[in-house]
Amino acid sequence: MLVIFIKAVVTFFFVLVVMRIMGKRQLGEMQPFELVITLLIAEVACVPMNDPFIPFYQGLIPVITLATLHLTVSFVSRKSMRARKLVSGESVIVIDKKGINYENLKKMNINVNDLIEATRSSGYVDFAEIQYAIIETNGKLCVVEKPSDPTVLKPAFLPLPLLIDGVFDERNLALAGAARAAVIKSLNKKGYNDVKEILFIDVRQDGTIYVSPKAGECYTDKITISGGDNW
Repeated sequence: MLVIFIKAVVTFFFVLVVMRIMGKRQLGEMQPFELVITLLIAEVACVPMNDPFIPFYQGLIPVITLATLHLTVSFVSRKSMRARKLVSGESVIVIDKKGINYENLKKMNINVNDLIEATRSSGYVDFAEIQYAIIETNGKLCVVEKPSDPTVLKPAFLPLPLLIDGVFDERNLALAGAARAAVIKSLNKKGYNDVKEILFIDVRQDGTIYVSPKAGECYTDKITISGGDNW
């Protein structure tokens, strides 16, 4: 009995330290691979804890392995946009300017009732109030409201990421009709000569870009785009 008690205490603090190293995400904010690793850690940590005849290291080594795998996948995802999309998937627009996007609902394997529940949970009971609704990779729904008076207020824009962690998203560049040279020219005006210095850039339908460098203050600028009606 004493052995099981000691194993339980040691396992608790060990797994707590490992989870802190992995990051401070709540369960509802986890990416799919993070949730899988968390469930596996919970499973393998319990095996030696409940049986005094199973060596302690048979639980600790799998936990360390899974934590190392998590950190490795997270690092590769930060450095490679292709790996990020492969591991975590992509955000999907389920409501756009035309209304509910049926094809994207099928891709997400959800029905209209699921969408109704999600929008209500986000505080929107009327689809007519929604300009865009996006299901994020962690499963949460993000809503962009329609302006209450389009003649007075600025229109609702949906920012489209063009660059993340120094890497251009070629698909979004093509979707927005934005020239890479125009973005780089804007960076050069601010003294940034290497895109690796930039953490994030997005663009809106009116050509306004938001630039956040890895070191320095963010800024907005205007570039010419040809695909503002595409998203």
